[in-house]
Amino acid sequence: MKSIATTIILFFSSFLFAQATLSGKVVDKKGNPIAGANIYIDGAYDGATSNAKGQFSFNTTVTGKQVLIASFLVYETVEMEIDVASFQDKVVVLKENANTLDAVVISAGVMESGDKARVAMLKPLDIVTTAGSAGNIIAALQTLPGTQSVGEDGRLFVRGGEANETQTFVDGIRVAQPYNATIGNVPTRGRFSPFLFSGIAFSTGGYSAEYGEALSSVLLLNTEDNPDQNKTEISLMTVGLGVGHTQKWSKSSLSVNTSYVNLAPYQAVIPQNVEWNSPFQSLSGETVYRYNFNNGILKVYGAFDASKMDINQENINGPDKIRIDLNNNNFYFNSSYNGHFGTGWKIVSGLSYGYSKNQIGLNLDKVANDENAAHFKTKLKKRFSNAFTLSFGADYFITKFGENFTPNLGSTKTNGYDSNIVAAYTEADILFSKKIAAKVGFRVSNNNLLDETSLSPRISMAYKVAKNSQFSLAYGDFTQSPSVDYIKYSKYHQFESEKASHYIINFQYSKDKQTLRAEAYYKSYNNLVKYDTPTIAYNSVFNNLGSGYAKGLDLFWRDGKSVKNLEYWLSYSYIDSQRDYKNFPSKVTPTFVANHSLSLVTKYFITDWRSQVGFTNSFSSGRPYNNPNETQFMNGKTKAYNSLSFNWAYLISPQKILYFSASNVLGTQNVFGYEYANSPDLTGTYTRRAITPTADRFFFVGFFWTISNDKKDNQLKNL
Repeated sequence: MKSIATTIILFFSSFLFAQATLSGKVVDKKGNPIAGANIYIDGAYDGATSNAKGQFSFNTTVTGKQVLIASFLVYETVEMEIDVASFQDKVVVLKENANTLDAVVISAGVMESGDKARVAMLKPLDIVTTAGSAGNIIAALQTLPGTQSVGEDGRLFVRGGEANETQTFVDGIRVAQPYNATIGNVPTRGRFSPFLFSGIAFSTGGYSAEYGEALSSVLLLNTEDNPDQNKTEISLMTVGLGVGHTQKWSKSSLSVNTSYVNLAPYQAVIPQNVEWNSPFQSLSGETVYRYNFNNGILKVYGAFDASKMDINQENINGPDKIRIDLNNNNFYFNSSYNGHFGTGWKIVSGLSYGYSKNQIGLNLDKVANDENAAHFKTKLKKRFSNAFTLSFGADYFITKFGENFTPNLGSTKTNGYDSNIVAAYTEADILFSKKIAAKVGFRVSNNNLLDETSLSPRISMAYKVAKNSQFSLAYGDFTQSPSVDYIKYSKYHQFESEKASHYIINFQYSKDKQTLRAEAYYKSYNNLVKYDTPTIAYNSVFNNLGSGYAKGLDLFWRDGKSVKNLEYWLSYSYIDSQRDYKNFPSKVTPTFVANHSLSLVTKYFITDWRSQVGFTNSFSSGRPYNNPNETQFMNGKTKAYNSLSFNWAYLISPQKILYFSASNVLGTQNVFGYEYANSPDLTGTYTRRAITPTADRFFFVGFFWTISNDKKDNQLKNL
């Protein structure tokens, strides 16, 4: 027994004497102690947590050279090689992790939304519940600063740029035809429903080198990765009906929906300002398939839309109205893969294809055009450290457009173009600290139709001045092929790319449901297309000698905190813009620019009534127009524009919603501009007609019913 006891005592004695004690203190770069840091030997169970003074001490049985790891929340993890025998009273310094949630982010020119965005501006729910938007992404974006509300067009005009200067991307892949087809002075709307998307980034300028072929702006739409449950959705509306179903499996899901819209019953009840032979009708559908691999997600999206309308429009040059009928068929396909591989590598790859065919009747004349457009994309990204991320990729755009014009008396004239654009880009995200960040890159592209290669540098920087506020700067050069209205005559003329340079300074404050943005900018335009005829024609003489500028200030304030159950945002834009392009004899402000724009959007939740009510008031100063009865070009200006809209969503039961909305409830008689006769009358005066909305107001009533497993989900986000 004594020998056994002696053996046990000797064993534990040797074990205790073999232990080594490690000790020290954990501090930040300024020498301040860090409490709660984890310090341990890699591959062993030996370690400790620093106390309130940053001190730590622990014993270990390992010997020799080892790797000590120290980590804590918002600090970079430190791995250091040590000699166990001599590691006593050492100081371990942790650096702040520049990638923490409160770190500086580039914000110049960019308004983001969604769960992954650092600064939320507009979520899909915001868009569909904005009074006056009628569930249209573009209409909701027009309540943000930097945009122009061009009521007779309906597309997105940004900071002095025309609508074709904004490109739309879904999951990083370009959409060639993002708007529904329409005819002159009848506003269009976006093709996509907001509820498809989990995040929306709207860049008003200075955007990443990843995106090209856009002089003014990019709209980035990111689709939902995974639906939450199986459900069926039914919509009964004053303008049509819709039905959709989502089926979810363990690794995949499928969503299918279809809708039919016919404005004839509505317009039979509500008077219109125009004469319809056949109001707008459309049949559309879409499907989204998602599959989750171990290292990424594949999304396949397809949509079709068939629409038609027939209208009689006033003719300022004659007593008889002009009959215009339009039939459009559109198909869009998008497939993308977003995943990761290797050590920290990420890949985004995909393709899109868009097809649009229009058949237009102009009295007895006929116009038929079709466009085939494809985009192939690959992007690689690697985070080499907490402070440096590198991305690079390539794009290939293919566009084929053809148009036949057949006059009542005469032969068919054919125009069109084939364009192939190949582009490559690289960009680095550099985080110098939690306070200073930069994004630096360039894009190079070659356009075979224009026979030119362009190099476009981009740079953005941000400096965090306080916990919730920062300044950002951005500069970039941008190029874009001329509009289809010009380039379809490329077999007669050689065009060049149009060019723009952006300079932006931004201040942003964001804290606890409150956001303030102030942004000043300057844009210079070069190589804009000019022509020498009253209207664009195949025999016009074109050149790229046009130029212009746009400068201004945008302000945005959003508050969901100050008043219980009330959320609102206020946007103001000032812009000074002039262009010498088209057939302008001098540099003037174009017709789509209003110097001052102001929007107020409010949403109030009445819990006792199970309701949400909203108001949107949009105001803009008068827009210029050219009066040929005056000697000075573009000397006229319309009266100010103002529209107050209202909506009300009532929750009948958890899955049934009754929804009502009305635009321009005060019936303001807005005027978008004036159209003048081509020739003067007998008194030498050019007569004119006002360009006004197709209706003074628009009313909408809908009943929305959702059937789901949880018996709680509803379509409020779809309204």
